Amino acid sequence: MSLKAFIRSPRVQGVLALLLSGYLDLALKTTRWRFENRGPADAAVASPKGIIGCFWHGRIPLGPACREVLAHKPRKVIMSLSPDGEFIVRTMERLSFPAIRGSSSRKGDAANAKGGAGAMMDSVRFLRSGGVVAITPDGPRGPAEQMAAGAVTLARVSGAPVFLFGLHCRPGFQLDSWDRTLFPLPFGRGAVVFDGPLHAPRDADEAACEALRLDWQARLTAANSRAAALLG
Repeated sequence: MSLKAFIRSPRVQGVLALLLSGYLDLALKTTRWRFENRGPADAAVASPKGIIGCFWHGRIPLGPACREVLAHKPRKVIMSLSPDGEFIVRTMERLSFPAIRGSSSRKGDAANAKGGAGAMMDSVRFLRSGGVVAITPDGPRGPAEQMAAGAVTLARVSGAPVFLFGLHCRPGFQLDSWDRTLFPLPFGRGAVVFDGPLHAPRDADEAACEALRLDWQARLTAANSRAAALLG
C-alpha cells in the first residue's frame, strides 16, 4: 500500500481527525478571544433566517472559534468531495461543524460541477431552514485569498445575509501549504473581526456579481488584517 493510500484509509483518517480535533478543541478553548463588530452578527443569529459565513481556507483551524457566536443556530460547512478532504471533514464534525459535501474547484469538470450543484441545493435548503452555512471561498485548491463565485451565487439564490470572518491568533504556527494554514497554540490570544451583513440582490447580473465578489474578497482580506492588528 502506498503512503497516500495508507493516509486516505478510513481508519487512519479517523485517528488523525480524533487527534487533531482534540488538539484544536484544547487550543481554541484556552485562547483568550476578542470579537470586533459582533453586534450585527449576534442580531443575525437571533433572527430565524439563515446566515452565510465566509473565512479563508487557511483559517479553517480557527473557524470553530465562532461557535461562541453561532451557538444558538444549527451550522454546517461546505467541504470538498475529494478523498483528501475527508480528514478535514471528520475533524470539523468533531468541532461542531458537520459538512455539506461539494467542491468550489475552478477546474470545471463534470464531477466538480455535479458536486458543486448538489452542495448549492443542500446549502439553500439549510439556509432556508434557518441554519448557518460556512464557506472557505478560496478552497479547496486556491489561489489563496482569491474568492470564487460560489459565495456570491449562494447569497443571491438564497437571499441570506453574508458575514465575513477575519481570524487570527498569537502565538501560532503556519504550514508550508498553498493556503499557509494557521494553527493556534494553547493559552494564546485570538481575534475575530466580523464584516456584515452583506447582501447579493436576486436580480444581480454577471457584472454586478463580479463586482460583489471583488468587494467581498477585499473586505475579507481586510478583516483578516484587522484581526492580526488587534493582537499587536
